Amino acid sequence: MGTLRDLQFALQLKIEELRQRDTLIDELELELDTKDELIRRLQEELDRYRTTVCLSGPSASSAPQIEGMERAKKHTVISEPFSPDPVTLARISHKSCDKSQQSQSLIQAGLLKNDLLKNLDEGEMRAVTSCTYRCSINQNCTVIQEGSAGEQAFILEEGRLSVTQDGCKLLTIEPGDTIGELALLYNCTFPFSVSGKLWGDRIRCLKVEACSLNNSSI
Repeated sequence: MGTLRDLQFALQLKIEELRQRDTLIDELELELDTKDELIRRLQEELDRYRTTVCLSGPSASSAPQIEGMERAKKHTVISEPFSPDPVTLARISHKSCDKSQQSQSLIQAGLLKNDLLKNLDEGEMRAVTSCTYRCSINQNCTVIQEGSAGEQAFILEEGRLSVTQDGCKLLTIEPGDTIGELALLYNCTFPFSVSGKLWGDRIRCLKVEACSLNNSSI
């Protein structure tokens, strides 16, 4: 039978073993949390990609509605390079809305960040920037209704927007992101809904409408 000292030594070894096991568990839990966060971000990117692909997918132009998220790819508003003449530039200037240099920079950054809109030439980008105006959104207010006509697009300036389809969340729009541009440019309906989520004390967007783009000869 072991002495008291032997028993104490064995107990200390067991305590140290348990401590090391707890440390390992903590490290594994931290690694799991990191991987869960990575999976969440990748899922959001995948959802955004699916939304983009489905919006621009081909279909019959005569169909009034398309099942699921597949939408008609109709003629684009920006079909040819835009080279505004002086009369067009004057009309754009007349219809333009006053905005700060910060807002103009945000618009241009949002356009360049978007895979579709980054291909706009200088004249088209200037026209979109000129026709864009600021609007405020109340918390939980529906900005875009699923199934509605694609007549407007937004660049989020402050706050967050939640994108849902059939009541299920797809992704969150952050400041500097664009939403609605594909439905606007391809003249199809929105396959999702967008509502405001309070972040800070307000939600503000920079909005451009189809009529403004058409009047600007884009």
